[in-house]
Amino acid sequence: MPERPIFIGGLSYSGKTPLRLMLNAHPSLNITRRTYMWTRFYGRYGNLDHAANFERCLTALLAVKGVRELRPDVARIRREFRQGPPTYGHLFALFHRHFAERQGKPRWGDQLGSIEQYAGPIFTAYPEAQMIHMIRDPRQRCLSGRRGTVGWEAARWRESARLAAHNQERYPERYLVVQYEALLARPEPTLRMICAFLQEPFQLGVLEAVRVEEMDRPDHTLSPHDRAFIQAYTKAEMRRFQYWPEAEPPRRRQWPGRLVAWAANLVGAAAYSVAGRRTTPRHFTNESRQSGSKRGVIVHG
Repeated sequence: MPERPIFIGGLSYSGKTPLRLMLNAHPSLNITRRTYMWTRFYGRYGNLDHAANFERCLTALLAVKGVRELRPDVARIRREFRQGPPTYGHLFALFHRHFAERQGKPRWGDQLGSIEQYAGPIFTAYPEAQMIHMIRDPRQRCLSGRRGTVGWEAARWRESARLAAHNQERYPERYLVVQYEALLARPEPTLRMICAFLQEPFQLGVLEAVRVEEMDRPDHTLSPHDRAFIQAYTKAEMRRFQYWPEAEPPRRRQWPGRLVAWAANLVGAAAYSVAGRRTTPRHFTNESRQSGSKRGVIVHG
């Protein structure tokens, strides 16, 4: 039977955890978190057909708290790995599949920020896999902090939004973009649509797993200068996901403070761009930064 894993991705404070808790309440689904398998270990140890490479990778995996919490049967993993293809996808699946079996659930999944960067390798490893990309209004998930912090986060959000559009266009049947606002404002119809996407029957238990009123709500801690910067810097991507800019009356006395804030945020955004090039997976090309689609997106309007 082919693997049908579910991956939940997106940035922090975008609703990944509430969605995972809801789906975990489904009798057929077991969704883990923070195993970091794809983002930290995929391709890092060479060809796993070589016993030494496999053992190094296995040892490194077992050092991760989230992996150990799956209570892996190491002897069984070694045995079953030799019975299948010597790939990272096969190795990662063994940990999750065994854990799901012990939970009495036939289908496994994993929640991890930035997992969407690995959509290509994941869909190659598991042709039946599905991915849900959570996204949230950048003005609500960013908080004012040290100078340049908002610029860094705005650049992260813009990259994530572009990747969401790219993956949805490339994998329309397997990739779903869900807006946090939809899950917050219309939980039942949103969850029904997600279950339909996953080809799983809707269960009331998923709706009752998390109290919507306790979900992380906007706190509006951004300064007017930072909000204006986000709107300008992410304008195209915000419009793509129907996050509309707020009108702001011009005030001459604010311009000195705005110039300082924007200069710091531009430096932060540039710093993220440099760091992003160093950490972005090699398979994630510039193509993803230039494409976009609105198919398969659950919006909050």
